[in-house]
Order: sequence, then structure tokens, then C-alpha cells
Amino acid sequence: MKKKDLYGLIPIAVLVIIWEVIGLSGIFPKAIFPPASEVAKQFYLLIKSGILAENFMASFLRVIAGFSLGAALGIFIGTFIGWNKYLDRTFSPVISIFYPIPALGWLPILMLWIGTNEALPIAIIFICSFFPVAYTTANGIKNVDRKFVEVARTLGASKAEILKKIVFPLALPYVFTGLRLEAGMAWRVIIAAEMVAIPTGIGALMMRAENLIRMDVIISCLIVLSLMTFLFEKLFIHLEKAATKWRSE
Repeated sequence: MKKKDLYGLIPIAVLVIIWEVIGLSGIFPKAIFPPASEVAKQFYLLIKSGILAENFMASFLRVIAGFSLGAALGIFIGTFIGWNKYLDRTFSPVISIFYPIPALGWLPILMLWIGTNEALPIAIIFICSFFPVAYTTANGIKNVDRKFVEVARTLGASKAEILKKIVFPLALPYVFTGLRLEAGMAWRVIIAAEMVAIPTGIGALMMRAENLIRMDVIISCLIVLSLMTFLFEKLFIHLEKAATKWRSE
């Protein structure tokens, strides 16, 4: 671990110590504000019993399915919208209209259209991923310096070759920005969707814990959510560095 990473752990450690002290002080009932040690114990018990793993895998598979489909289609559509001016004029207004709508805003409609089944959270994640990724990808393609395109045309490159070998690689930072942001957002959205309509998953586990006033379980679930959001965003940072390594060479 790098030295700068250790410095980043210091405020987290201080926060945990303060949390533990306040929890043990009796200022608040432990049922409402459990100390960090009790949350850690419950976290371990949830892992040991398999409850956390079962609900985590349900959420994880939904996020992977919805995000993969939404991101892949978003990159595909966004690329051609950004590359073709006629497609841009036709579809950019549609993307611009739907992009600002929060993904959870579609939840009541989707519940009526497809019901409260396994397809519902996947559809929510798909919407959460598709429009932002399509929007950032299209902007990335359009913002590529056209001097590179003109040089490639002068050298006899076809439109397909220009898009594949010049324009899309130069737009990768925009593409990965969209992927990185929505990878984290997907976990925030899935929790909310599961709280409302799905009987399994981390969100559903949190709702059951709320009904039983089990704050230690709720905080354990929030820790999982925080870790997965952090890891997904870090994953795409590393992928971006690997994919754009040629820019620094």
C-alpha cells in the first residue's frame, strides 16, 4: 500500500474511533446507534450465516446484467450518434430528454409494465446506465479534434478505419467517465429498487432489518454498498489507464 493511501485511512480510523466511543457512551440507545464493534460483529455473523452472501449475489448479478447491457448499448448508440450528423440530429434530442430523468423515476411505470419480478431491477439498472453512457460517449466522439480526422482522410483511411482507429480511441476518456460514474450509480439505484419492489438483495435485507429495528444489519449493508461502489469506480479507473496507456507513451 502506498504512503498516500495510508494517509487516506487516517480520517476513516478516527471516524470509527469516534463512532465507537459515542456508541459505548450511552448517549443514544444501542438499538439506534450501535458501536462500531457491534456492527463489525454482526457483519461477521451475516457473512458466516450466508445471509449476506445470498443477498449480495442477488444484487451483484442484477447490477452486472443491467449495467453490462445498458453500457454496451449506450457506447454503441452514442458512438454512432456522435459520428453521424444525421443520427445526431435525430436521436440527440431524445437522449437529452431522457438523460436528466432519474432512473428511479421509471420505477412506478416499470412496475406496471413488467411487474415486480427479476426483470424489474435489471431494467432500472439498464436505464440508469444506458442514457448517461450514450450521452457521454456521443459527446466524446463529437469533441475529438477534427484535424486528426482530416489527416487520416488525406492518407486514404476509410470512415470505418477513422472511427475505429482514431476517433473512438481519442474519445475513450469520455466513455470511461460515463462508465465510471454509472458503475457507482448502479449500486445506489439497485438498493432503492430492491427496497421498494424486490424480496431479495441488499436493499431487501435493509428493509427487513428496518422493520426489526436492526441498525447493525442496516449499517453492515451500507458498508457493502460503499465498498462495491468504491471498487466498481476503481475498476474503471484502472481499465481506463490500461486502455489509454498509449496516450502517455
